[in-house]
Amino acid sequence: MFDDKNGPIEHYSWGSFIVFGEEQGKDIFLFKNKVRDWKERKGHELSKEMVKDVFGTDADILIIGNGADGALVVSQKMADYILDHGLKKVIVLKTPEACAEYNRLYREGEKVALLAHGTC
Repeated sequence: MFDDKNGPIEHYSWGSFIVFGEEQGKDIFLFKNKVRDWKERKGHELSKEMVKDVFGTDADILIIGNGADGALVVSQKMADYILDHGLKKVIVLKTPEACAEYNRLYREGEKVALLAHGTC
């Protein structure tokens, strides 16, 4: 679904990511050189609990990969909540496009974080 040998996200396919050369789980949280399972993602509607760890970073931009088919719903209310907590921009894209946008902004030196749902 997505390949970029120059990374940091090198590959994404249904339920699987390769980031910095390491295979990851089906949902990821990525910021700077750190990637971990996005274990807070429950269900298919973005909640405050799912984004709280982003506020502990100095990210300016949050990209949300809402799934291969766009199943994760991000309401305007949630986007506003994120912006009200100090981020300058929220971008919601299907996960393959979110991976591409993350890589582009990361390589440009932006302070960008990614929350990506790897299935539906």
